[in-house]
Amino acid sequence: KSITGTETIVYQNNSDSTLDFIWFHIWPNAYKNESTALMQQIKNDTSRKKKAENYGVGFIEGLSFKVNGQAAKTAPHPNPVYIDVIKLLLPKSLKPGDSITISTPFKVQLPPYFSRSGYADGEFMACQWYPKPGVFDKNGWHEFPYLDMGEFYSEYADYDVSITLPAEYVVGATGTLLNKD
Repeated sequence: KSITGTETIVYQNNSDSTLDFIWFHIWPNAYKNESTALMQQIKNDTSRKKKAENYGVGFIEGLSFKVNGQAAKTAPHPNPVYIDVIKLLLPKSLKPGDSITISTPFKVQLPPYFSRSGYADGEFMACQWYPKPGVFDKNGWHEFPYLDMGEFYSEYADYDVSITLPAEYVVGATGTLLNKD
């Protein structure tokens, strides 16, 4: 009921601003406790309240960010409800047009299914399961939390994903299958 992985991101600063940090969404932490923005939205919306009956814990752990091979620190979001957003502090400022390589291992513990991600009845649903940079555009950073009712504003990218799982499992995903085995 977990996903273990590593990721490597080549992040290019396409803005006119120099960046000293990058907000990262670690949205599996939205399931970490009943105080998150996700759980507050579910509990405070009468049309969604019933979902809280199936609440179970999920989270992401084991993050160890490196920027261009150098260990990098993170900082929590100033809003204590946003435990699913962290600030990656860049060891060196990222100038407009420049790019860096960001890497980290991670492990996601899926919750029982009640909102987009989780496990139920022998199935596993994984949504927004990996650490991903927030969007920086002409309006600045968009470092919003994971919500049940809401949409995701994410950067476009090319993804090269490898998934290894037991042979009896079937994967449903977007993209092009390159290796059926």
